[in-house]
Amino acid sequence: MNKSLIEQQLGATVTTTHFENLGKRYGGKVRDTYALDDRLVLITSDRISAFDHILRQTIPFKGQVLNGVAAYFFEQTKDIVQNHVLEIPDPNVTIARRCASFPVEFVVRGYLAGHAWRTYQSGERMLCGKLLPDSLKQNSKLPTPILTPATKAEEGHDEDISRENIIKRGILTALQFDELESYSLALFQRGTECAARQALILVDTKYEFGLDANGVITLIDEIHTPDSSRYFYADTYEELLHQDAPQRQLSKEFVREWLMAHGFQGLENQVLPDLDDSFRIEVASRYIELFEQITGQTFTPDTNKNPIGRISKSIEKTLNM
Repeated sequence: MNKSLIEQQLGATVTTTHFENLGKRYGGKVRDTYALDDRLVLITSDRISAFDHILRQTIPFKGQVLNGVAAYFFEQTKDIVQNHVLEIPDPNVTIARRCASFPVEFVVRGYLAGHAWRTYQSGERMLCGKLLPDSLKQNSKLPTPILTPATKAEEGHDEDISRENIIKRGILTALQFDELESYSLALFQRGTECAARQALILVDTKYEFGLDANGVITLIDEIHTPDSSRYFYADTYEELLHQDAPQRQLSKEFVREWLMAHGFQGLENQVLPDLDDSFRIEVASRYIELFEQITGQTFTPDTNKNPIGRISKSIEKTLNM
C-alpha cells in the first residue's frame, strides 16, 4: 500500500470507543468489548501493546488488519473447534457468541524465539514444565511444537504456568486442560499448513477458549494475527539460521525490539517512549504486509475519516438498533 495513504490516516484512527447504547464497555489492550445478552460486540481498535503496556500512539488500519486476519483464520479452522464469530458487519467489528472464558492463554511454540528464547538465553531449560534440549540457538525449530500456557493478568505481565500448577491451583481440571491442549496443537498444525502455502513459517501463537451458553468449548478472541503470532519467511529461514542472523519476520516483535532499543522493556521505573509518525507508518505497513502475505488477498482499507461514526452505523444496522 502507498505509504502516503497510511500517512493521511494518522489522524483518523480508532483510539477508543464509548457507545452507551451497547451497554457496559470492557476495554482490553486492543479491543473494546460490549456485552448484549448472549452476544458480544468486539471492536478492534488501532491501539498497540507491547510488554503488557498500551502504547500512547495508534497504528493506522491496524484494527482492520487484525479483525480481517482473525476472520480469515476463524473460517479456516472452524472444522477443528467451534469459534465465536456470528457476523462481521464492519472492518473493525465482530459480533460474537458470548462465552465464559478460561483464564489461561494457550501459547504454542514451534521455534525458540521471543520470550522463549530470552528465557532460554538466561540459562533456564524448563519452560512451563517442558524441558528444552541443550545447544539450541535463537530461532531453532523445536523437536515438536510445545504448549507453554500463561495465566491472563488484568494488569501487568501474564505469568508462565505449567499444566501441573494449572490443575493444582484449580484453574482447570485435567480433562479440560488436555482437551484444550489438543485443540491448540491441532489449530497450530492447521496454521502451520496455511502459512506454508504462503511461504511462511508459523513460529508461535496463542489461543483463548471459553464455554458458550450450551457449555460447548469455543475458540474466542483472535487467531493467527500479527498481535498474537510470529511468522518467519520460509525461503530465507535456513540460511539466516546458519548465519546466526536475525530472521525476516512478520510479527510485532520488531515493535518490542524498537522499544528495547529506546530503553523500555516493561520493567519498573522505565519510561514508555512515544512512537514517532514515521515509525507508526512503518508499523502499519508491516501489518498490512502480513495481511496480504498470510491470506493471499489484497488489503483494501476503509479510509473513512470518521471511523467511529462508520463503526456506530454498522453496528446499529446489524443489530437493528
